[in-house]
Amino acid sequence: MADAPFLLLSIRRESDAADDEFQSVKRLAGLDDSSLRRINVSHEPLGKIDLGDWSGIVLGGGSFDVSDPDESKSDTQKRAEAELFELLTRIVDIDFPFIGFGYSVGLLGAIIGATIDRAHSEPFGGLTVTLTDEGMRDPLFEPMPTEFDAYGGHQAAATALPPDAVSLASSPDCPIQAFRVGVNVYVTQFHPELDLDGLRTRIGAYRNHGYVAPEAADELKSDARRFDVVHPSGILKRFAERYARRR
Repeated sequence: MADAPFLLLSIRRESDAADDEFQSVKRLAGLDDSSLRRINVSHEPLGKIDLGDWSGIVLGGGSFDVSDPDESKSDTQKRAEAELFELLTRIVDIDFPFIGFGYSVGLLGAIIGATIDRAHSEPFGGLTVTLTDEGMRDPLFEPMPTEFDAYGGHQAAATALPPDAVSLASSPDCPIQAFRVGVNVYVTQFHPELDLDGLRTRIGAYRNHGYVAPEAADELKSDARRFDVVHPSGILKRFAERYARRR
């Protein structure tokens, strides 16, 4: 019996940024090419996902925003979001192991009835995250210090959660930095797949695609060094260790 792999779903249209995300998740979670597979739903249809084939699902971040008006969404975004909405609804229904970053907050929030808006946006770069009391008791977050540095940046965020969701972390400008639904479904607004090397690579990739102004790239890289981002990757490592299973 072989280990069931994890599946990374990417929404990044830019191949260099998507490749960097895959390599970062694989490296920081302690996985390899046989234990982490990927599908980029910006490039191809998701198809039917049999959850029994996988140890867990990881959903990366990107430029999609579920709060965008429908008329502003591309056909690719509409198709990808419909596919991801169906999959994540099934994941929530059976409490299947899942972790998502950034964009995933809005997607999961839309499914469970959270308030998603742009009242708590944060610029791209470093930030300080504080665990809630529930976060300090959660198996993926509990080994971390109460306050830790992370990298992130977003427009939309969760402003309020329904009673059956558990807030795990906050930051000064964003009251819900992470939350859990059920026992096994997690999302983080910050990006645990980013350490300093990963952030520098991501800035370089996005500078070529218009997300980062070329003249601001060096300043962003320099500013990132002020933050001691060593703890968030442990979330990925613990997720992989907790949910890896035989099939």
